[in-house]
Amino acid sequence: MSLPQTLPTRPAHPTRTWHKAALAAILLLAAFLNFYAIGQEGFGNLYYAAAVKSMAGDWHAFFFNSFDPAGFVSVDKPPLGLWFQVVSTWIFGFEGWALMLPQALAGALSVLALYHLVRRVFGPTAGIVAALALAVTPISVAANRNNTMDSSLALFSLLAAWGISLAAEKGKLRWLLLCAVLVGIGFNIKMLQAYLVLPAFFLLYLFAAPLPAWKRIGHLALAVVVLLVISLSWAVAVDLTPAEARPYVGSSQDNTVMELIIGHNGMSRLLPRGLRSLLGLGDQAPGPYPPGNPPGGGDQPYLPPPYQPGYILPYPPASQPGGSLPDPAYDRPAGNQPQLPAGMQPNLQQPVPPVSGDGMFTQETGERGLLRLFNRQLAGQITWLLPLAFLGGLAILWQPTGGRRFDLRRQAAFLWLAWLLPQMAFFSYANLFHRYYLCMMAPGVAALVGAGLVAMAEDFRARGWKGWLLPLSLAATAILQAVFLSYFPTWGIWMAPLILCLAGAAVLFMLLQRLTPGVPHSLALAAATLGLFALLVAPCAWSLTPILYGGDTGLPYAGPELAESARQGANERREQRADRLTQFLVDNHQGETYLLATMRAGDAAPFILSTGQAVMAMGGFSGSDPILTAEELSEMIRQGEARFFLLTGGNAQGELAAFIRQQCSQAPPAGLGLPVPPAGQEAQNAPQIFDCGNLEP
Repeated sequence: MSLPQTLPTRPAHPTRTWHKAALAAILLLAAFLNFYAIGQEGFGNLYYAAAVKSMAGDWHAFFFNSFDPAGFVSVDKPPLGLWFQVVSTWIFGFEGWALMLPQALAGALSVLALYHLVRRVFGPTAGIVAALALAVTPISVAANRNNTMDSSLALFSLLAAWGISLAAEKGKLRWLLLCAVLVGIGFNIKMLQAYLVLPAFFLLYLFAAPLPAWKRIGHLALAVVVLLVISLSWAVAVDLTPAEARPYVGSSQDNTVMELIIGHNGMSRLLPRGLRSLLGLGDQAPGPYPPGNPPGGGDQPYLPPPYQPGYILPYPPASQPGGSLPDPAYDRPAGNQPQLPAGMQPNLQQPVPPVSGDGMFTQETGERGLLRLFNRQLAGQITWLLPLAFLGGLAILWQPTGGRRFDLRRQAAFLWLAWLLPQMAFFSYANLFHRYYLCMMAPGVAALVGAGLVAMAEDFRARGWKGWLLPLSLAATAILQAVFLSYFPTWGIWMAPLILCLAGAAVLFMLLQRLTPGVPHSLALAAATLGLFALLVAPCAWSLTPILYGGDTGLPYAGPELAESARQGANERREQRADRLTQFLVDNHQGETYLLATMRAGDAAPFILSTGQAVMAMGGFSGSDPILTAEELSEMIRQGEARFFLLTGGNAQGELAAFIRQQCSQAPPAGLGLPVPPAGQEAQNAPQIFDCGNLEP
C-alpha cells in the first residue's frame, strides 16, 4: 500500500459542438424510453402502489412505511424510495404515471451523471458512448418505467461514485464522508443491495488516496461510522418504537427492522434457507418463509401463494374513481400474467405453474452458476455488451502509466471493474432476486464500454500489438449476441444476421486500414462507429419492448416475452368486473377498522387502491408473517375491528384460515362475482369470502 507522491491531474478534454449535440440527443432518447406512455403501466406493482396510497394520507403510515392506511403491517423495504413516490402523488395526484415519475427521472439523471463521471477522466467521446450504452440498457429502461425503487438506488450509487472519485483524487475526507452519506441514503431505498458498491469505493480510496496509509485507514473507519448512522437511522427509530404504537415490520420474523435487514432482505437473498443455511441449522426454514413442508410430506420447500401449483388469484375490484385497476398479479413469475388494458382483467381461472430448482425464482432468473448471466432469462437484460466492457477495462489497464502507477485512468477503470465484478458474483449465485435488480450493474457495464472503446481506439491508432484488441472485442461481442438471439428464434432469425454483417463489415474495414499502407484513419473511426452501432441494435430493440407491448407491472423486464404475453393475453382476456364484491363490502361495512382482511398483501392491494380504506394483510407480503394468532384474531373480530375475510387457498397461516373457516359463514361466490374453481380443483383453492359478524362479542 504505497503512498502516492503527487496529486493526479486530469487531462484537458475539449468539448466540441458535436459532443454537445450528441449528448442532447442521448438525453432525449433516454427521456423517450423512460417517460413515453408510462401511464400504460397502470399502477405498476400494486403492493408498492397500495403502500404509497396508504402513506400519502397519514403521517403515521408515512413514517412507518405502512402498507395499509390503518398501520397494521409495513412494507418489506425501507421507506425512502416510496417517499419519493408519495411526494410525487402529493404534487400530481394519485395517478399511475405519478408513481412512475420518480424512477423515470432517476433513470434520465443517471445517464447524465454517468456521462459526467466518464467524461471527466476519459473525455467527452467516452462519456457519450457510456451515456448511450446506459440509456439503452434493457433492464434499466424496464425498471425506470416501473414503481419499483431500483432506479433511485442506481442514481444515488452514481452520485456516491462521484464523491469517492473526488475523495480518491484529492485525499479529502469530506468527499469520502459525502460518499458514505449517499450510500447510506441508498440503504434506506433497498437496504443491503446498496452495499454492493462498497468494495469498489473503499478499495479505491484505500489504494489511491494521496495520503499516508494510517490516515487512509482512519478516514475509512470514520466513513464506516457515518455510513452505519445514516443507514440504520430509520431502522433504529422504528425498532425503538413500542410494537403496539407502530405497524408490524413486514416480512420479519420477530417484528424488528434489524431482523428484516439480516433475514428477508439479507441472507435469504443469498442462500436458499437464509441464515439457517449459513449456520448449518437444517432446512426447515426456507428463507423468509415459515418452517415446514407442504401438506402430505415431501421434501420440497414451502411456497407461498402465488407460487403454489394451482393457486388462483382472487378478483380485484375492476374499477375505481377516475379509472380502472391494472393486472393484479403483482408478484407472479414474469410472463405468466400480461399487463392488460384498462378495465380488462386476466383469466383468473388459470393456475400458476410450479416453480422448479432450489431458489424461489428459478423460473425468472435461471439456475445458480457461473454462466447464469448468460442464460435465456438474464442475457437480454444486461449482458449484451459485457465482453466489450471487460476487454475495454483491460485496454485501459494496459495503457502507458505516464509516470504514475495508479493514474486517474487506472483509478477509474479499477472503480468500474470493482463495481461490476462483485455484483456479477452475487447475481450469478444468489438465491433470491428479481431481474430488475440487475439495473445496478448497468452503470459499470456502460462506463467500461465507453471508456474502454476510446482506449482501444487509441491503441488501434498507435499500430502496436494492442491495436488488435478493438476488432477482436467487436467480433467477440457480436458473436455472443448472436448466441443470445438464438434463445429467441423469431427475433434472432433476422437480428442475428444483421448484427453479424454490420460487425463483420466493421472488423473488415479495420483490418484493411491496419494491413494496407496509406488507408486513412478516418476509415477506422467510421468502422468503429459502425461496430458500435451493430452492437447496440439488440439492446435498443429489447429496450423498446416495454413501450411497444407494455411492461410487466410487478416484475419489470424487457424482451420478446412481453410481445408473446401481450398476444396471449389478447386471446385469453375477457372482461371480468368485480364491482359487486367491492360494493358488497362497502354496503355492509359497519364501522369496522378494516373493510376486508386477507392473508397476503397482494390480495389486499387492489382493494386499498380501489377504496382507499384499510384492508388488513394478516400475513404480510407473502402471507407467512407471524403477526397474529387465532386467539388474537378472534379478539379483533369480537371487538368489531374486522368482519369480512378473503381466503385464496394455500397453506400459509393455516391456523388463521382454519379458524375463519370453522367460525365464520361463507358468502356464496355467485353473489359476489368470485370465480368458481376449475374442474378437478378443490373448492378451498378458489377465492372465498367469509363473514365473521356472527361471532358473539
